[in-house]
Amino acid sequence: MRYDFNTDREFDIIAIGRACIDLNAVEYNRPMEETMTFTKYVGGSPANIAIGCSKLGLKAGFIGKISDDQHGRFIEQYMRNVGVDTSHMVVDQEGHKAGLAFTEIKSPEDCSILMYRENVADLYLKPSEVDEEYIKRSKILLVSGTALSKSPSREAVLKAISLAKKHDVKVIFELDYRPYTWISTDETSVYYSLVAEKADVVIGTRDEYDIMEGTKDGKNEETVRYLFQHSPDLIIIKHGVEGSYAYAKSGETFQANAYRTKVLKTFGAGDAYASAFLYALITGKDIETALKYGSASAAIVVSRHSSSDAMPKAEEIEQLIAERS
Repeated sequence: MRYDFNTDREFDIIAIGRACIDLNAVEYNRPMEETMTFTKYVGGSPANIAIGCSKLGLKAGFIGKISDDQHGRFIEQYMRNVGVDTSHMVVDQEGHKAGLAFTEIKSPEDCSILMYRENVADLYLKPSEVDEEYIKRSKILLVSGTALSKSPSREAVLKAISLAKKHDVKVIFELDYRPYTWISTDETSVYYSLVAEKADVVIGTRDEYDIMEGTKDGKNEETVRYLFQHSPDLIIIKHGVEGSYAYAKSGETFQANAYRTKVLKTFGAGDAYASAFLYALITGKDIETALKYGSASAAIVVSRHSSSDAMPKAEEIEQLIAERS
């Protein structure tokens, strides 16, 4: 089974939400208080997905707000240099700064992120800064859950979704739950449910769906039953090392195993998964193959130091799939 998109659009995907700075520990196997050196990368789930899609050969664009300083210029320049259209990245004029994420790599199993997300520029994107003409030029609008956590970013994203629906642009909702950004799980559940019900495709981990549904140990069947009463026609639920599942509204279920790899760190897997999964769908591959692309890309990125810079090319993904088939 394949998933259909408009073929007469200039952009394959436009992502909206946060673009920030990742500072990844160079020194492994030690706590952050003993780490002295970090390497700077572009970070943020929707930015990483746009970068991953661009590296795979898709035409990607980005809507977001960046700081008017060296970090903001670094983000814009990096994304532009890897092929992402940055013409609708807005430069903040009110003194807000780029979000910072410091990563700690104690071991492949024990990684953590220390976030600086107070008054960050990306959460000040205004509805008036979302351009209808830009969105209608794309096959996909990729929405990240973190952008819903504060106003005015929340309203900007809801406006973008409305415009996408108006112009038959597929809305992909990547749940991207970050607890430190939200006031409460009840608040998260309200806005996640609101957007998931409007989306065409929803992607997330089982734990993220539990947050959305306000439950614990939720069942895939219950999630699918709920969402298929609304707009979604494809739901992706990831179960970590147990693999991932795709549920189509037409009744089919697809599954792909996770690929074992030498893990360096645990972050970046979800963004790599989403970019490769969407690449496969957009280029006409069937849903089961798309799940394999997502799993292979995630395996590659967790074996490398960064998230954005580590996004693989299509040949690397296909080689890994061929080797493990």
